Amino acid sequence: MTAPTSAELSCAPAAQGLSDGAIGTGDLVFFVVAAAAPLTVMAGVAPLAIGMAGDAAPLGYLLSGLLLVVFAAGFTAMSRFVRNAGAFYAYIGRGLGRPTGAGAAYVALFSYNAIEVGLLAAFGWFTESGFEDLTGIHVAWWMWAAAGLVAIAALGYLRITLSAKVLGVALALEVLVLLVLDVGVLAHGGGPQGLDHGALSPARLGEPGVGGMFVLAIGAFIGFEATAIYAEEARRPERAVPRATYIAVGFLALFYTFTVWMIINAYGADRARTVANGDGGADMVFSATERYAGAWAADSMHVLIITSAFAATLAFHNGAARYFYALGREGLLPARLGTVSARTRAPAAAVVTQSAIALAVIVVTVLGGADPYTVTFLWSSGSGILGVMLMQALAALAVYGFFRRDRRAVPAWRVVAAPLLACAGLVVMTVLVCADLDLLTGASDGVNAALIAPLPVLFVVGAGLALRLRRRDPAAYERLTTVDAERT
Repeated sequence: MTAPTSAELSCAPAAQGLSDGAIGTGDLVFFVVAAAAPLTVMAGVAPLAIGMAGDAAPLGYLLSGLLLVVFAAGFTAMSRFVRNAGAFYAYIGRGLGRPTGAGAAYVALFSYNAIEVGLLAAFGWFTESGFEDLTGIHVAWWMWAAAGLVAIAALGYLRITLSAKVLGVALALEVLVLLVLDVGVLAHGGGPQGLDHGALSPARLGEPGVGGMFVLAIGAFIGFEATAIYAEEARRPERAVPRATYIAVGFLALFYTFTVWMIINAYGADRARTVANGDGGADMVFSATERYAGAWAADSMHVLIITSAFAATLAFHNGAARYFYALGREGLLPARLGTVSARTRAPAAAVVTQSAIALAVIVVTVLGGADPYTVTFLWSSGSGILGVMLMQALAALAVYGFFRRDRRAVPAWRVVAAPLLACAGLVVMTVLVCADLDLLTGASDGVNAALIAPLPVLFVVGAGLALRLRRRDPAAYERLTTVDAERT
């Protein structure tokens, strides 16, 4: 792939940007928390974490959230000065150099696409079984995935405010049904053994399986950094982005920790791990909901996990489209991708491209006879989560690099101590994920190696394109990462 020259860019369609000031802090929170898919994480992933670490699992979610709060301290400090739809790309490029930023952009673009198409397959899989259970009518998962893709593409093409409203409703419902479970367990005295008040004791970290549990816990927060992706469309982004980031990370950390604690209490601290590792482990959250809140709540949860997957797919679809837009606008992808609809101000060409990629993956899954959940969802999510974590570690280091010579009156703890500590923690977490990727993907060592391989390859390709652009068109190279940069 070759980068277009500035002359080619000048021939590109209209230079109209995204909808400036269209979304507020609440909208940003909806995008981020919906991308994390709390119900999917709690019902589909938390039992695996409990099976690995037992009653140490709540502490794993809390510590993962605290690490990301530390990351957010530096990340949001930089958001005051750099505003760009390609968030990781712009931050890393400004702090570590344009070639590094371009390499990171290609990894981030791949990762967001991988997570989005995996979630789309999961949406189809959840809907197939849920619809059949409710009506007795079987409709193939790929038909549901295709229908979901049409709806997601339409929402992505329309004004961003409509997506925010859809995500807000879906998020409120999935959080509400989990709160019903939490309150139900508390109303019954905390379960058969009462409340386990030692769930957050550091001594629990000595239990076997804790390392693997952190792999799942840190993955539950993926997507929170997307607040910066929408900075160009936010009202007062210098305030909205930091507020939304802290609210989202803080909410997820506390909500995950409390809900996992309630799930463990529902079965008793001594029995929860056994249940999670048994035949009924996959349904332990639904079973607990039925027992403590009633069949209606469990049935609602089965339906809402479908809307949870849809909301998360929409959120990642919007994020991936904006990466396409940012890279097209700055000459690292075809210029057409860097244009917007004159009517909706959405990145229309990027939305179409992103939708085509998702459709192609669904078609390949069907033709290859692969399982949409255990292959398309788990494999692509594993690769995507790892890619995002790598970008988070680089972004933390970039914050230090950006403020190293001039702290711009920002406290040292935010731009020196916090980003370096977060980078170290994220590197450790990334190593854990690489070592235990099979816990996410359920695949062999060979498959996991193949899932990791695109990340360094794409990084080198992106960095190489930036260096080539520097030789061919120095002026275009100098413009990289500078859209709305140095805002005060």
